[in-house]
Amino acid sequence: MHTPYNLGDLIDPSADPGRIALIGVDSDLHESPCTYAQLDALAEGVAQALRERGHAPGERVALLSANSVRYVATVMGIMRAGLVAVPVNFKFPASTIAYVLEDSGAKLVLFDEARRAGLPAGLEAIAMDGQAFLDFLRPGKQEPYKPGAEDLALMLYTSGSTGRPKGVRLSHASHLWTVQARRKATPLDDERALIAAPLYHMNALALAFLSIGSHATTVLLPQFTAQAYIRCIERYRCTWLTAVPPMIAMMLRERDLLARTDLSSVKVIRMGSAPVSASLLAQIHAMLPNARVINAFGTTEGGPVVFGPHPQGLPTPAMSVGYPHPAVSLRLAPGPADGPNQGILEMKSPGLMLGYHQRPDLATPFTPDGYYSTGDVFRRDDDGFYTFVGRRDDMFVSGGENIYPGEVEKMLEQHPAVQQAAVVPVDDEIKGQKPVAYIILRAGHTADADEIKRYALEHAPAYQHPRHVWFVDHLPLASTNKIDRNQLLRDAASRLGLA
Repeated sequence: MHTPYNLGDLIDPSADPGRIALIGVDSDLHESPCTYAQLDALAEGVAQALRERGHAPGERVALLSANSVRYVATVMGIMRAGLVAVPVNFKFPASTIAYVLEDSGAKLVLFDEARRAGLPAGLEAIAMDGQAFLDFLRPGKQEPYKPGAEDLALMLYTSGSTGRPKGVRLSHASHLWTVQARRKATPLDDERALIAAPLYHMNALALAFLSIGSHATTVLLPQFTAQAYIRCIERYRCTWLTAVPPMIAMMLRERDLLARTDLSSVKVIRMGSAPVSASLLAQIHAMLPNARVINAFGTTEGGPVVFGPHPQGLPTPAMSVGYPHPAVSLRLAPGPADGPNQGILEMKSPGLMLGYHQRPDLATPFTPDGYYSTGDVFRRDDDGFYTFVGRRDDMFVSGGENIYPGEVEKMLEQHPAVQQAAVVPVDDEIKGQKPVAYIILRAGHTADADEIKRYALEHAPAYQHPRHVWFVDHLPLASTNKIDRNQLLRDAASRLGLA
C-alpha cells in the first residue's frame, strides 16, 4: 500500500495509471473522464506552476469554484507544493467571501467563470475553466513537499451560522491518518462513489481523498440536483453515496423519475451532517433496497473518523451513529440538565484540527487535556452506542424545560404523513420561548395543524408540542445542504408579528 507523507500525493504509483479516477459530469450530464495518470499530471502541473511563480510553502491559495476534475487536481497540486489549499464557500455573500479571502491571507485564487463576480478587486486570480488554466500549468516533476507535523494542508471555513466563519486549520498528518483509518474500515477500492455535495465542505472533500487513496472511480457532479443525482446513479452504476437528509428528501419528491430508474447498484449510503429519522431511514431502504445505511457523524474540526461497529459485533441501533472507533477517545461532558449518560461529546484522535485561524476572540474548543469539544449533545446506551440528541447551540428553554429541536423533529417525522420537520423557537411572554414547526408532507398524504399537534401531545412530553405548525413545500438550506435554521427563525418571527 502506498504510504504518502503529503496529502496531495494520494495516488498510488504502483496501481493502474489508466484507470478512470474521476468522471466529471456537468449540469447537462456531459461527461469528462480523467484517468489517474491525467489527474496526477494535472496536480503536478499546478504544483510546478506555483513553485515557478515563487509561492513559498505555507502560503495560502484559495479556490472559488463549483466541483470539477480541475478543482480536485488543483487542491492536490497546492498541497504537493507545500502550500495551503483554502476551498471557499461560493454561496457566501460577496462580503463574506472577501472576508474569508482576506482572513486566510490568500495570495492567489483559482475560480470558475460563474463565480467571477464574487472575486474582490485587487487579488490575483486565475480562471480554472478554459485555456487560462492550461496556460497556467507548468511541466516537470518534483518530489512533494515534506511537511512537518504541524504543517497545514487545508484551511476550511465553517459556515458561520453564528457569526464570522472560522478557518479550521488541518494538517497533512491528520487527514492522511483519516484516509488510512477509513480505508481499513470501509475500503473503496472496488466501489464507484458519487459526489454532488460541494468540495468546500468536509463531507465531499474527505470522500474525494478516500476514493483517490483507494484508486477507485468517482463520479463528480458540479452541485446537487435531485434529477442529475438519480440519473448518475443509474448511468454509472454508482455503489457508494454520501448524503445529508435534505438531499434524500429532495430525491424522494422525484417520484416519476425514481419509478423508472434502476438504483439497485447502490451498496452503501453514508448519511452525515444531520440525524436520520426512523421515517427517513425506512424511505431510504425503500428507494435503495440493496444499500446499507451508515448513520455517520463527523465535524470539520474533528474529521469523519469518530464511530464504527461494536467490537463484539452487536448490531448498531437504527438511530445510533455507532460505537467509538478504536483509535478515537470519546467522553461526554454533562450539562446541568443532562443525566450521567448524556452530554456534549468530547473527542481526541489523530484526525483533530490544529485550531482556528486568527481567532483569539473565541474560547478554545480544546479541554486542558487535549479533547475537542464538539458542542453536540449525545446520549450513550448501556452497550456503549452513541445517539445524537442535538446541538447545544440549538437547544432552547421553554417554561424551564430544555428542548432540543432534533428530538422534536424525530418524533414529528414518525407521523405517517410527515416527510420532514424542522423545529425552531419563538419568543413567548410566559414560557420564555416555545417551539413551532415547519412540515413537509409526504406525497399523497394530508394532515392539518391540529392533527400534528395532537400527535405530538400523544407521543412526547406536552412542553415539546409545537404551538404553531406551518406546511411548506421545501425548507431553506444553508450552503452545506443543512437546514438553514437562522432563516426559519426570522420567518417564524415574521409570521407571528414578532420581528
